[in-house]
Formats: sequence, C-alpha cells, structure tokens
Amino acid sequence: MRKPALKISASLDGGGPPRAVRGTMGMKSMGRLAAKLVACTPLALLVATGTVAAPAEPYARMAPVDAYLMARAQEIALARSAAPSSISKDATVLVLTRTGYETAVKGTNGFVCWVARGFSGAPDWPERWNPKIRAAGCDNPQAARTVTEIAKLRTAMTLAGRTDAEIADRIKAALRTREIPPLKPGSMCYMMSKSAYLSDDGGHDMAHVMFYVPFKDGANWGANASGSPIFGGNYWFYTTGHQAEIAALPPLSVLLVGVATWSDGTPAAMPQM
Repeated sequence: MRKPALKISASLDGGGPPRAVRGTMGMKSMGRLAAKLVACTPLALLVATGTVAAPAEPYARMAPVDAYLMARAQEIALARSAAPSSISKDATVLVLTRTGYETAVKGTNGFVCWVARGFSGAPDWPERWNPKIRAAGCDNPQAARTVTEIAKLRTAMTLAGRTDAEIADRIKAALRTREIPPLKPGSMCYMMSKSAYLSDDGGHDMAHVMFYVPFKDGANWGANASGSPIFGGNYWFYTTGHQAEIAALPPLSVLLVGVATWSDGTPAAMPQM
C-alpha cells in the first residue's frame, strides 16, 4: 500500500484517516484531486479533467471489511462535518455496517449526511479499494432521493460479493422501474469536511460543493475549460472507453466547485489560478 505523500494529523476522535497538511494548491494538483473527488463522492464520478494521474500502485482488491468500518460515534461526527452545522444538525445520518449503510440518526430537514468509501462510487476508480478513503458528504433532499440511494445500493451489493455486472444491472433496473426516482433539478452535495480523506493524490482533501445534473457532460456549464472554477465528469465511470455502458444509463454528470471555507467556517486552501 502506498503511503500518503504529505504528513497528516489525526481526524475527529484521534483515530482513522488523518487530516492533510494544507497549503495553496496549484491548478494541476487541484485538477487531479477534483477528479478523485467526483469519483469517490456520494456519489462517484469519473471521467474528469484530463489532468488525472492514476496512482502508481493501484489498490488491486478489496481489503478485509473491518478496514472500511469506523466507530459509530466517529462516523456520525465525520458525516455531519461535511456541511455547516446549520444544515447538518438536522440531517439524517447514515453509517456503514458489514452489510451496507443504515440510518444512525433520523433527521428532519431532508438532507442526508454520510461517509462514502471508495467502492461506493465508480467501479473503475483506481482507489476503489483504498481503505483510507473517507469521503464525507451531505446530500440535499433532491440528491438524497436518487444519488444517495444509488450509492447505498451499490455499496450493499459490493459488500454482499456481487459482481460489477450484477450491480450495474440492478441499478439499471431500479432506475427503470423508478424504485430509485429520476434525478430532480437542484440536486447537490456539500463536501466541506476538514477531516475527510478523498485520495492518496494531491492534498487528500478539498472543501467543495457538487452539483448533480442530467447531462452527458458539463460543457454547457463550462466545466474543465481553461480558467473555469468548475470541474466535472461523468458520474458512472472514471475512465474513457465505457460508451456502451454509459449509453444504457441515464445521463448524469457531477460538477464540482471549490469553496473558501471548511464547514466550521475556517479558511480552506484555494487553487492558484
């Protein structure tokens, strides 16, 4: 297993994946990390900007399940830290178990906060099996009804040992029958936790918000254009060459915008433009 390039400090309760030492990111570094963010979010994105550098030592297989689990109180706190407390204090909170996500706290505002692991997202992401990934996110009500449910289904089936083909077929069936409803306008996610660990690459973490849109790409938002603050990619796959699989699924892109503060209001590193 490759070691993080930066020295990192302890996360919320002193255990689990630690927090990156943060400086000002260059655009190339931010682009690489942004590509990873979309890939591991509640989500899971994936073709991103062309500045993506795959890890030199990909994680070849799933680690023992215990490596992905957290203490319940720690996971609840990390999930809530994805969004400002004005939002997350009244949100539903999910935690990962050996069989999938379960509700630990029932909220009242429609938001759902949870901590994605690498396998909650794209099946071709190089860090899919990285046990350090802790992608804290807080989906708004529109995203929670669709994107969160897709990730929950994918995660449960992965933990049950189902193949990628079986998982893809099940997701397609759930979307076709509207067991999982179509994406609603305004779907978005807060990912502003100081204590998240999003990738071995770059600074490991970045304060940002994401928007889920039913487009095949983010071109009409100017995503990935020179000088644009918006990064984007296809939700379903990380790499190119999946046109047939993508065509069988609803168009879905994730657009990511960095923000200047963490969820607690303290300054976050912004890219050098």
